[in-house]
Amino acid sequence: MEKAHINLVRLHRDLGLGHLPRLFGTATTCLLSPHSQVVTAATQCLQEILKECVAPHMADIGSVTSSASGPAQYVAKMFRAVEEGLTYRFHASWSSVLQLLCVFFEACGRQAHPVMRKCLQSLCDLRLSPYSPHMAALDRAVGAAVASMGPEVVLEAVPLEIDGSEETLDFPRSWLLPVIRDHVRETRLGFFTAYFLPLATTLKRKAMDLAQAGSTVESKIYDTLQWQIWTLLPGFCTRPTDVATAFKGLARTLGMAISERPDLRVTVCQALRTLITKGCEAEADRAEVSRFAKNFLPILFNLYGQPVAAGDTPAPRRAVLETIKTYLTITELQLVNGFLEKASEKVLDPASSDFTRLSVLDLVVALAPHADEAAISKLYSTIRPYLESKAHGVQKKAYRVLEEVCASPQGPGARFVQSHLDDLKKTLLDSLRSTSSPAKRPRLKCLIHIVRKLSAEHEEFISALVPEVILCTKEVSVGARKNAFALLVEMGHAFLRFGPNPAEALERYLVLIYPGLVGAVTTVSCSILALTHLLFEFKGLMGTSTMEQLLENVCLLLASRTRDVVRSALGFIKVAVVVMDMAHLAKHVQLVMGAIGKLSDDMRRHFRMKLRNLFTKFIRKFGFELVRKLLPEEYQKVLVNIRKAEARAKKHRALNQAAVEEEVEEEEPIQGKGDSIEEILADSEDEEDEEEERSRGKEQQRLARQRSRAWLKEGGGDEPLNFLDPKVAQRVLATQPGPGRGKKKDHGFKVSADGRLIIREEEDDNAKMEEEEGAKGEDEEMADLMEDVGVRSKKHQKLKQKEADNEELEMPPQYQAGGSGIHRPVAKKTTPGAEYKAKKAKGDVKKKGRLDPYAYIPLSKTKLNRRKKVKLQGQFKGLVRAAQRGSHVGPKLCRKDQRP
Repeated sequence: MEKAHINLVRLHRDLGLGHLPRLFGTATTCLLSPHSQVVTAATQCLQEILKECVAPHMADIGSVTSSASGPAQYVAKMFRAVEEGLTYRFHASWSSVLQLLCVFFEACGRQAHPVMRKCLQSLCDLRLSPYSPHMAALDRAVGAAVASMGPEVVLEAVPLEIDGSEETLDFPRSWLLPVIRDHVRETRLGFFTAYFLPLATTLKRKAMDLAQAGSTVESKIYDTLQWQIWTLLPGFCTRPTDVATAFKGLARTLGMAISERPDLRVTVCQALRTLITKGCEAEADRAEVSRFAKNFLPILFNLYGQPVAAGDTPAPRRAVLETIKTYLTITELQLVNGFLEKASEKVLDPASSDFTRLSVLDLVVALAPHADEAAISKLYSTIRPYLESKAHGVQKKAYRVLEEVCASPQGPGARFVQSHLDDLKKTLLDSLRSTSSPAKRPRLKCLIHIVRKLSAEHEEFISALVPEVILCTKEVSVGARKNAFALLVEMGHAFLRFGPNPAEALERYLVLIYPGLVGAVTTVSCSILALTHLLFEFKGLMGTSTMEQLLENVCLLLASRTRDVVRSALGFIKVAVVVMDMAHLAKHVQLVMGAIGKLSDDMRRHFRMKLRNLFTKFIRKFGFELVRKLLPEEYQKVLVNIRKAEARAKKHRALNQAAVEEEVEEEEPIQGKGDSIEEILADSEDEEDEEEERSRGKEQQRLARQRSRAWLKEGGGDEPLNFLDPKVAQRVLATQPGPGRGKKKDHGFKVSADGRLIIREEEDDNAKMEEEEGAKGEDEEMADLMEDVGVRSKKHQKLKQKEADNEELEMPPQYQAGGSGIHRPVAKKTTPGAEYKAKKAKGDVKKKGRLDPYAYIPLSKTKLNRRKKVKLQGQFKGLVRAAQRGSHVGPKLCRKDQRP
């Protein structure tokens, strides 16, 4: 029926819409069914028809009223059929009815709100019941009405009933405020100015009066209400329909709120950003908001220049800066140049404090991308001396200004960079030695933007940068390390642009990095990291001979006695195993295994997890026997462990695959019955399955009947409950109010169908971990390597935590703490339950927050081992004997205490 009506409406709109009221009336009665499948099918059918048949034609249908004719009348009849679902007899399906109303509001609310007002009142009456099980669904339905009709229409139907003159503090409709806040959009901004703004002012005045009178609680309630009203403003600023006419009436109030109301500063700044980014698409709206930039920006500049008071959070200051950046995107060029000139004078003013200078430089960073070329040139002359400043904060801000200028892909910033390229290159090279660590991140970002614009004649400049960039891969700042790796890749792309062919261009680039492999320890480690990253990024363009040469050189560096160098070398080999072709890698397996086999004992212990992962990859590629033959005796134990773990993982994957295939087979569609003997025999088995399905169907019917039960809250008097009363729905409760029913305890274990506990063993976890390890790709390998150098990603932290719990590579070190003489004893003998022993008496005592003092036997699979049966029997006998002895001693002591 759903598809038939959709096609009919598509072919003939009026004829199809004329049949929909009858379908809605019939489908709505299906919501009374005790079968959940029927209710769900009817609900989904009506939802699809509203979306496919009604919503696309509402603009043509126009306004829907109770006295309308034609298609509008059909829509009104359909809505009355759904609205009837809010009566008492549909209470078991109210969740489905509310879903339908939500879709109806979304599809027709803008045009059909005259016939929906009564329904909105019914929804709000339902919301008044404190025990209603449909609070969230009611909020969603009213929210859909707010989004489609607008808050003005909704509040005309269901007034807020808050005006500041209330005798009680119940506020039954205050729940509408958060609902409107979450759903209001594309409405009149003037309505907020005309209705909500005066109400917020009244409530604020009431809160202040109550505070002066000493009514602190009441004052706080009114203050919260007025704050909730202000939080509606960002929603009203989301694609408003009357920015050009309404903003001028609101701008002055917003300016005063930002400067005088710290509690509203973040909210108002958010509203301004939303209005600029989502409400100024039309040129007239953009011009109107831009016209007030000369008023808002000075206020925001002054606020950002004020220090954060002790105990305050920096959040409002960040919000102010973000609002400045957003407002500057629509500010006129002449105004930006004027602000930039004043800010430059403030930076150069000797009387400016350090905080003021840093704050003004932040404002310059925001202003620079929006200035013209002449202003940027003048700004460059201003900040150039600060690039070598000894004040690290000022130097970092100066590089941030330069970064914003260089980042411009087009416009004045791009033209300035192109015209001053030689000067910028000279400045950046001259300031290399004086660059502080905090300034490395923005400096490297500047170089990334500049390198992207270089041509072949600037190859010498890139060559001069290589040593600095390599060393920055071990910077303290994570941002600096990320930018260093990004710049290495960008320089590689530059060499590819220079030509003549990719392999030769990359070889020319790598020659600049090779000298670092024979320098100081830090330089060697950083150079290997750089080569690893470049190997991964350019694996498809790098020549085979180049890869093999890199691998041979790095294997030689495994003989280093420095952990940093060995760590970087192992990371390179790990990536090489992934990216290199298997045929070419096979030539160097003996070389790699030989270099690893010669590692010292200290190196083996320290990098045991890295080596284990590396061996796993080689075993998967070349087999266990080959790797075992190439490694010395010290590694044989870990190789055997890896083989066992791989077998477990393989078995685990096979079981999972079988389970998935079994589920797929169960979901295959049922085919028609045949006449062959095999099909007849199969039908007899199907009949048994159908019998089981029927028994399950009865259980589902029982659950449906249980769901359809509801408790009715009786009135206070002796009058009987009137089921024809429209407000009887408010008395429907989810459950009988009273003492809470006990919930089923969750002991942290899964339970099988027959009630047995399912306790996972560590082997299952290890198999799962091995499966994840086997599925890792090239990107994950590179992410692991980046994590080794401090550039962490949250995606791999859990995996690294699991890897840390794996088996160790070899025997632990021989040294053990403790001993005799001055060494403290560490092997302290403890007896189970000693912590419960009473200090001044015999027996055990209960302790707060701990388990009762019983003998707890851990659940372990080893308890089922037949060989250990005798030992365990003795253990349990000992526990029983101790309990019996305690039961004899206890009464004797009790009798002694009772003697006169």
